[in-house]
Amino acid sequence: MSFTYWIFVALTGLLLTFLSYGTFATAQLLRHWQPDRNLLLMPAETGLRLAMVVFTFVLGSLSGVPAAQLGWTLHQWRPQLLIGLGWGVALATIFYWTTRWLLQHGGERYYSAVVIHAITPKTNRELVAVLLAMIPVVLLEEMLFRSLLIGGFQILLPAPMLVIGWGIFFGALHSPQGRWGMIGAGLAGILLGMLFLYTGSVVAPLVAHYVANSVQVVQAMRRGYGRVQTDKFTER
Repeated sequence: MSFTYWIFVALTGLLLTFLSYGTFATAQLLRHWQPDRNLLLMPAETGLRLAMVVFTFVLGSLSGVPAAQLGWTLHQWRPQLLIGLGWGVALATIFYWTTRWLLQHGGERYYSAVVIHAITPKTNRELVAVLLAMIPVVLLEEMLFRSLLIGGFQILLPAPMLVIGWGIFFGALHSPQGRWGMIGAGLAGILLGMLFLYTGSVVAPLVAHYVANSVQVVQAMRRGYGRVQTDKFTER
Protein backbone atom coordinates (compact mmCIF):
# COMPACT_ATOMS: atom_id res chain seq x y z
CA MET A 1 0.00 0.00 0.00
CA SER A 2 1.28 3.41 -0.98
CA PHE A 3 2.01 6.33 1.33
CA THR A 4 -0.82 8.33 -0.24
CA TYR A 5 -3.26 5.56 0.67
CA TRP A 6 -2.36 5.90 4.34
CA ILE A 7 -2.83 9.66 4.02
CA PHE A 8 -6.29 8.88 2.64
CA VAL A 9 -7.02 6.62 5.63
CA ALA A 10 -5.86 9.27 8.11
CA LEU A 11 -7.78 12.13 6.49
CA THR A 12 -10.92 10.00 6.18
CA GLY A 13 -10.64 9.24 9.88
CA LEU A 14 -10.33 12.95 10.64
CA LEU A 15 -13.38 13.74 8.52
CA LEU A 16 -15.36 11.03 10.31
CA THR A 17 -14.28 12.39 13.70
CA PHE A 18 -15.23 15.94 12.74
CA LEU A 19 -18.64 14.86 11.45
CA SER A 20 -19.30 12.73 14.53
CA TYR A 21 -18.39 15.53 16.92
CA GLY A 22 -20.58 18.00 15.05
CA THR A 23 -23.51 15.57 15.09
CA PHE A 24 -23.37 14.98 18.84
CA ALA A 25 -22.70 18.63 19.67
CA THR A 26 -25.69 19.77 17.63
CA ALA A 27 -27.96 17.16 19.20
CA GLN A 28 -26.95 18.25 22.70
CA LEU A 29 -27.46 21.91 21.82
CA LEU A 30 -30.96 21.24 20.50
CA ARG A 31 -32.03 20.01 23.94
CA HIS A 32 -31.76 23.57 25.28
CA TRP A 33 -31.96 25.80 22.22
CA GLN A 34 -34.26 26.23 19.26
CA PRO A 35 -32.76 27.68 16.05
CA ASP A 36 -34.57 30.63 14.51
CA ARG A 37 -34.86 28.72 11.23
CA ASN A 38 -34.91 25.16 10.00
CA LEU A 39 -31.64 23.45 10.89
CA LEU A 40 -31.14 22.28 7.30
CA LEU A 41 -31.58 25.78 5.88
CA MET A 42 -28.68 27.50 7.62
CA PRO A 43 -26.35 28.83 4.88
CA ALA A 44 -23.09 28.31 6.78
CA GLU A 45 -23.89 24.68 7.60
CA THR A 46 -25.00 23.98 4.04
CA GLY A 47 -21.80 25.50 2.69
CA LEU A 48 -19.75 23.36 5.07
CA ARG A 49 -21.56 20.20 3.95
CA LEU A 50 -20.92 21.02 0.29
CA ALA A 51 -17.24 21.57 1.08
CA MET A 52 -17.08 18.19 2.83
CA VAL A 53 -18.76 16.52 -0.15
CA VAL A 54 -16.05 17.94 -2.42
CA PHE A 55 -13.45 16.75 0.11
CA THR A 56 -14.77 13.18 -0.08
CA PHE A 57 -14.18 13.17 -3.83
CA VAL A 58 -10.67 14.49 -3.24
CA LEU A 59 -10.06 11.73 -0.70
CA GLY A 60 -11.33 9.05 -3.06
CA SER A 61 -9.02 10.28 -5.81
CA LEU A 62 -6.11 10.42 -3.35
CA SER A 63 -6.67 6.83 -2.22
CA GLY A 64 -5.61 5.29 -5.52
CA VAL A 65 -8.50 2.83 -5.19
CA PRO A 66 -10.21 2.09 -8.54
CA ALA A 67 -13.32 4.19 -9.18
CA ALA A 68 -15.41 1.04 -9.59
CA GLN A 69 -14.47 -0.14 -6.09
CA LEU A 70 -15.47 3.25 -4.68
CA GLY A 71 -18.83 2.91 -6.41
CA TRP A 72 -18.19 5.82 -8.74
CA THR A 73 -19.94 4.19 -11.67
CA LEU A 74 -23.14 4.91 -13.57
CA HIS A 75 -23.56 1.57 -15.33
CA GLN A 76 -27.23 0.52 -15.50
CA TRP A 77 -28.18 3.67 -13.63
CA ARG A 78 -31.89 3.38 -14.47
CA PRO A 79 -32.35 0.02 -12.68
CA GLN A 80 -30.31 1.41 -9.80
CA LEU A 81 -32.65 4.38 -9.50
CA LEU A 82 -35.63 2.03 -9.35
CA ILE A 83 -33.92 -0.24 -6.82
CA GLY A 84 -32.99 2.76 -4.69
CA LEU A 85 -36.53 4.11 -4.88
CA GLY A 86 -38.00 0.79 -3.78
CA TRP A 87 -35.56 0.37 -0.90
CA GLY A 88 -36.10 3.96 0.19
CA VAL A 89 -39.88 3.62 0.36
CA ALA A 90 -39.54 0.31 2.22
CA LEU A 91 -37.11 1.76 4.78
CA ALA A 92 -39.27 4.83 5.33
CA THR A 93 -42.42 2.74 5.78
CA ILE A 94 -40.82 0.38 8.28
CA PHE A 95 -39.25 3.23 10.24
CA TYR A 96 -42.46 5.28 10.27
CA TRP A 97 -44.76 2.57 11.59
CA THR A 98 -42.21 1.28 14.11
CA THR A 99 -41.57 4.80 15.41
CA ARG A 100 -45.29 5.54 15.63
CA TRP A 101 -45.93 2.34 17.58
CA LEU A 102 -43.06 3.05 19.99
CA LEU A 103 -44.23 6.62 20.61
CA GLN A 104 -47.76 5.40 21.33
CA HIS A 105 -46.61 2.73 23.77
CA GLY A 106 -43.52 4.27 25.33
CA GLY A 107 -43.62 8.00 24.64
CA GLU A 108 -40.07 9.28 24.14
CA ARG A 109 -38.61 6.43 26.17
CA TYR A 110 -37.37 4.69 23.02
CA TYR A 111 -37.32 7.51 20.49
CA SER A 112 -36.48 11.19 20.93
CA ALA A 113 -37.89 13.54 18.29
CA VAL A 114 -35.62 16.48 19.18
CA VAL A 115 -33.73 16.35 15.88
CA ILE A 116 -36.77 15.75 13.67
CA HIS A 117 -38.46 18.76 15.29
CA ALA A 118 -35.56 20.96 14.19
CA ILE A 119 -35.64 19.89 10.54
CA THR A 120 -39.39 19.58 9.94
CA PRO A 121 -40.70 22.25 7.51
CA LYS A 122 -43.59 24.46 8.57
CA THR A 123 -44.82 25.41 5.07
CA ASN A 124 -44.91 23.80 1.63
CA ARG A 125 -42.40 26.35 0.37
CA GLU A 126 -40.03 25.46 3.19
CA LEU A 127 -40.56 21.79 2.40
CA VAL A 128 -39.16 22.29 -1.10
CA ALA A 129 -36.12 24.07 0.33
CA VAL A 130 -35.56 21.32 2.90
CA LEU A 131 -35.80 18.57 0.27
CA LEU A 132 -33.14 20.39 -1.77
CA ALA A 133 -30.96 20.96 1.30
CA MET A 134 -31.07 17.25 2.11
CA ILE A 135 -29.25 16.38 -1.11
CA PRO A 136 -25.77 17.37 0.17
CA VAL A 137 -26.59 15.82 3.57
CA VAL A 138 -27.31 12.42 2.06
CA LEU A 139 -24.55 12.71 -0.53
CA LEU A 140 -22.00 13.39 2.21
CA GLU A 141 -23.11 10.42 4.30
CA GLU A 142 -23.14 8.02 1.35
CA MET A 143 -19.80 9.18 0.02
CA LEU A 144 -18.25 8.79 3.46
CA PHE A 145 -19.93 5.69 4.89
CA ARG A 146 -20.42 3.68 1.73
CA SER A 147 -17.90 4.88 -0.89
CA LEU A 148 -14.87 5.66 1.29
CA LEU A 149 -15.31 3.63 4.47
CA ILE A 150 -16.49 0.48 2.67
CA GLY A 151 -15.19 0.79 -0.88
CA GLY A 152 -11.96 2.53 0.07
CA PHE A 153 -11.20 0.42 3.16
CA GLN A 154 -11.68 -2.99 1.51
CA ILE A 155 -7.91 -3.12 1.12
CA LEU A 156 -7.67 -3.30 4.91
CA LEU A 157 -10.65 -5.43 5.96
CA PRO A 158 -13.22 -7.80 4.39
CA ALA A 159 -16.27 -6.06 2.95
CA PRO A 160 -18.86 -7.83 5.19
CA MET A 161 -16.96 -6.73 8.30
CA LEU A 162 -16.88 -3.15 7.03
CA VAL A 163 -20.60 -3.16 6.21
CA ILE A 164 -21.56 -4.38 9.68
CA GLY A 165 -18.98 -2.32 11.57
CA TRP A 166 -19.69 0.99 9.88
CA GLY A 167 -23.43 0.27 9.95
CA ILE A 168 -23.24 -0.02 13.74
CA PHE A 169 -21.17 3.17 13.91
CA PHE A 170 -23.70 4.93 11.69
CA GLY A 171 -26.40 3.88 14.14
CA ALA A 172 -24.36 5.12 17.10
CA LEU A 173 -24.28 8.59 15.52
CA HIS A 174 -28.08 8.60 15.86
CA SER A 175 -28.01 7.77 19.59
CA PRO A 176 -29.35 11.28 20.48
CA GLN A 177 -32.61 10.08 18.86
CA GLY A 178 -32.99 7.34 21.45
CA ARG A 179 -32.66 3.57 21.37
CA TRP A 180 -34.86 3.06 18.33
CA GLY A 181 -33.22 5.94 16.49
CA MET A 182 -29.88 4.24 17.02
CA ILE A 183 -31.06 0.71 16.20
CA GLY A 184 -33.10 1.80 13.18
CA ALA A 185 -30.28 3.88 11.72
CA GLY A 186 -27.81 1.08 12.36
CA LEU A 187 -29.95 -1.45 10.51
CA ALA A 188 -30.49 1.04 7.70
CA GLY A 189 -26.74 1.62 7.51
CA ILE A 190 -26.09 -2.11 7.18
CA LEU A 191 -28.77 -2.50 4.51
CA LEU A 192 -27.43 0.46 2.55
CA GLY A 193 -23.95 -1.04 2.78
CA MET A 194 -25.26 -4.34 1.42
CA LEU A 195 -27.00 -2.46 -1.38
CA PHE A 196 -23.73 -0.69 -2.19
CA LEU A 197 -21.89 -3.99 -2.52
CA TYR A 198 -24.71 -5.64 -4.48
CA THR A 199 -25.03 -2.89 -7.09
CA GLY A 200 -21.35 -1.92 -7.15
CA SER A 201 -22.35 1.73 -7.18
CA VAL A 202 -23.15 4.49 -4.71
CA VAL A 203 -26.18 5.51 -6.81
CA ALA A 204 -28.71 2.99 -5.43
CA PRO A 205 -27.94 3.54 -1.72
CA LEU A 206 -27.83 7.30 -2.34
CA VAL A 207 -31.33 7.26 -3.86
CA ALA A 208 -32.65 4.91 -1.16
CA HIS A 209 -31.23 7.08 1.62
CA TYR A 210 -32.61 10.28 0.11
CA VAL A 211 -36.07 8.83 -0.51
CA ALA A 212 -36.26 7.38 3.02
CA ASN A 213 -35.28 10.70 4.61
CA SER A 214 -37.61 12.70 2.37
CA VAL A 215 -40.61 10.51 3.14
CA GLN A 216 -39.91 10.79 6.87
CA VAL A 217 -39.71 14.59 6.67
CA VAL A 218 -43.00 14.80 4.77
CA GLN A 219 -44.65 12.49 7.29
CA ALA A 220 -43.28 14.54 10.20
CA MET A 221 -44.62 17.72 8.61
CA ARG A 222 -48.07 16.17 8.20
CA ARG A 223 -48.04 15.25 11.88
CA GLY A 224 -47.13 18.81 12.86
CA TYR A 225 -43.70 18.22 14.38
CA GLY A 226 -42.42 21.68 13.42
CA ARG A 227 -45.37 23.41 15.07
CA VAL A 228 -45.11 21.25 18.17
CA GLN A 229 -41.48 22.23 18.72
CA THR A 230 -42.24 25.93 18.28
CA ASP A 231 -45.13 25.77 20.74
CA LYS A 232 -43.02 23.83 23.19
CA PHE A 233 -40.34 26.50 23.37
CA THR A 234 -42.92 29.31 23.35
CA GLU A 235 -44.56 27.87 26.46
CA ARG A 236 -41.25 28.07 28.25
